[in-house]
Amino acid sequence: MTTIRRWLDDRIPIEPGALRALTNEPVPHHLKRWWFALGGTPAYLFVVQIVTGVLLALYYQPHPSTAWESVRYITEDANFGWYLRSVHKWAATLMIAAVVLHQIRVYFTGAYRKPREVNWMVGMSLLLCTLMLGFTGYSLVFEQLSYWGATVSANIADTIPVIGGFLKKILLAGEAYNERTLARFFVLHAAVLPGFLVALIAVHIALVRIQGVTELKFRDEPATGDRKFPFIPDHLYTELIIGLVLMVVLSALATLAPATMGPLADPLTTPEEIKPEWFFYVTFRWLKLMGGTAAVLSMGLIVFLMFAWPFIDAWWRRRTRLREASVWIGVAATLLLIGMTIREAVAPH
Repeated sequence: MTTIRRWLDDRIPIEPGALRALTNEPVPHHLKRWWFALGGTPAYLFVVQIVTGVLLALYYQPHPSTAWESVRYITEDANFGWYLRSVHKWAATLMIAAVVLHQIRVYFTGAYRKPREVNWMVGMSLLLCTLMLGFTGYSLVFEQLSYWGATVSANIADTIPVIGGFLKKILLAGEAYNERTLARFFVLHAAVLPGFLVALIAVHIALVRIQGVTELKFRDEPATGDRKFPFIPDHLYTELIIGLVLMVVLSALATLAPATMGPLADPLTTPEEIKPEWFFYVTFRWLKLMGGTAAVLSMGLIVFLMFAWPFIDAWWRRRTRLREASVWIGVAATLLLIGMTIREAVAPH
């Protein structure tokens, strides 16, 4: 071992003490509560997505004539293909849920305020990128509902003023769904969006490392003494435990509720009921309530306000006495999102 260490020291001259100091930054006491350690959960699930996605890509064929059959082969014939596909599907679902919960936690603890406005916008970009990964992945199966869901989504994009037509062509690789569309979705899902997500995660972690974690104080914590603890091994153990629990949960969900096959896409037959995945229920319900361009523009405005919220909140806190109005706005928005999701889930069509 001494010889190996000397060989490495000659070629990679890194001081162990400096490396330990760089990676073992103390973290706030409140991170001992696991529900405040949700930041690492999406990252773990993303790794699961990459591993299972690479294995699924060995069999998947992104063409209308072969896509559905290749997915059927994975699900029914390939050794443990049903398990890999199910883990991939459930990891995507939990990843989206984890990103949403993490963003909600950041909002309600005010961790988006100065000097962390940029990191909030990076987090919003991560959320949108994760949602797009879910959409493109769902569209790759080439089932009846995924085909028509992609078609409807492209038509919705077409209603956006000025750039709508361009976005539709980019998404479908043409004016309408064609033999090149699935290849376009596959490239977006397997290369473009994951690459963009990795870059955003790197920026997000770098900003957290530079600015530190927002420190929260609770009544049951000691008022004096050191209120921080080392990242390694204390917080690392928490993250490892969360990862192990997620492994068990993913395996249980994949076994008890495995991914199934829907009917093959038929461009000539419109399904009686078209519903997106659960994470787009709110968008679908909003489109039903508003309709057309008004719904698209209003959703765009909402997304813009979410990105700009740190600056809106700062202006509000300077100009009014209602310094914590953002909490009540967040409560109302969360209840509205939950209500619209449940309403769309139970709606017949």
